[in-house]
Amino acid sequence: MDNPRFPARALRAASLACLLSLAAGSAISFAQTPPPAADNKPATKEAPPEKTALPPLPPPAHVQQQITLDGKPLKYTVTVGTIPVRDKDGKTAGEVVTTAYTVEGENRPVTFALNGGPGAASVYLNFGALGPKHMNAGNEGDSPSDPVTLTDNQGTWLDFTDLVFIDPIGTGFSRANVPEDQQKKLFFSTQSDIEYLSRVVYDWLVLNNRLASRKYLVGESYGGFRGPRITQYLQSQLGVALNGVVLVSPYLNPSQEQNGDMSPLPWMMTLPSITAAHLEREKKLTPEAMADVIAYTRGEYATTLLKGRSDEAGQQKLIQRVTEMTGLDPQFVKYSGGRIETGAYLREVHREEGKLGSVYDSNVTSFDPFPFAPEQRANDPILASIIAPLTTAMVDFVTRTVGWKVDARYNALSYEVNRLWDRDNDLRRGAVPELREAVAADPKLRVLIVHGWNDLSCPFMGSVLTVDEMPVMGDPTRVAVREFPGGHMFYTRDSSRVELRKEVMAMFQKH
Repeated sequence: MDNPRFPARALRAASLACLLSLAAGSAISFAQTPPPAADNKPATKEAPPEKTALPPLPPPAHVQQQITLDGKPLKYTVTVGTIPVRDKDGKTAGEVVTTAYTVEGENRPVTFALNGGPGAASVYLNFGALGPKHMNAGNEGDSPSDPVTLTDNQGTWLDFTDLVFIDPIGTGFSRANVPEDQQKKLFFSTQSDIEYLSRVVYDWLVLNNRLASRKYLVGESYGGFRGPRITQYLQSQLGVALNGVVLVSPYLNPSQEQNGDMSPLPWMMTLPSITAAHLEREKKLTPEAMADVIAYTRGEYATTLLKGRSDEAGQQKLIQRVTEMTGLDPQFVKYSGGRIETGAYLREVHREEGKLGSVYDSNVTSFDPFPFAPEQRANDPILASIIAPLTTAMVDFVTRTVGWKVDARYNALSYEVNRLWDRDNDLRRGAVPELREAVAADPKLRVLIVHGWNDLSCPFMGSVLTVDEMPVMGDPTRVAVREFPGGHMFYTRDSSRVELRKEVMAMFQKH
């Protein structure tokens, strides 16, 4: 999830929202790894007693559970525990909490999952998409005060891969044990984030004797930015090669959004998602209809925008076509020049109902408490409804069901982390160079990029354009883009979540 408390197109910029070798002089180091655990429960590293500002988090806790998947029982172990991150002096600088789901069996793959923000815990992917339990939230009509109920997830990946959910420092129960200025240096900048999270993956594999397993990574939103960079860092620096990567609604290539006064790219990215939302409201959303939308966007729409006032007739035709595609007020489209700005659209599309659309899925709405303000002042509709039930569900699951007793606040989405984050030039560069390098270095690596049609925070068209500009390196299907009905968290819809499972299972079967 991303932090949306920024106006207009800056909404997307707000979605911005491990160890280098000792010879390179990294700021972070890690303790020596103890022997693997004797049983099949995931092990975690327990920090030695030392003087810190905070008492240590609890030791690992385990619980056995079972779900019914496709009519058959699936038994598994849940383990909640911590992996410490140490500074260059060997002191615990932070503790990363992981939630692992493992099934007994030989040669099981393992998949690491993390969300984005920066500042989001992994609960969205855990209870929303691929964990064994699912909670309904994030759809039109859902309320933050709805009863919290976890049901067996028919879209889970657990029958074909073990799952390890990682909460970066400052999210979930994970925390820093150093002052704020050191936190920014060690955890809240682009490269340090990649380094310590990569080492968490490495440490978990070693601690649990899983280095020989097939290994996968899934990241959502800013986690999709992390995905290629962690993959490339593990591959080149820590000596761990991933077999596959799934990027869910990734914040992958932010440079596409720049210079909307001259470049057609920012408008090419958002028009298809706005049109998809309209087609869905009209009950006309199909892959065939979207194929026509994409063809127009990358063809006549792009060239007409580039011609500008030199083709006045073309401009008028464009405005008429965009009006038809989006269902928006003709005057609104006319005065925007057919260039539909995200923040303005989200206030305009449901204005007659007195509602706002969500940047994550504009067909999910809430009432606008400030309808006459010059710009949106309310929280995003999806975030306003989803944080409370997800927090309640995860805290209850961890502390009561698993029995990991902790006296600390749980951050499903930390505004503090987002505030502290160093939005450097390295972040704005995106993660496409690392994606290309990782794919080039390993001819067997497969990458699946998945999006919801309606997402305006990380529009699917951005990934389509990015992948089409990549060179073909061997099998052209190794890097693929797939779209589903829904928005940023399209997996909140049962049918899309089940279809995602099928796509991912097919990717796993290719290894």
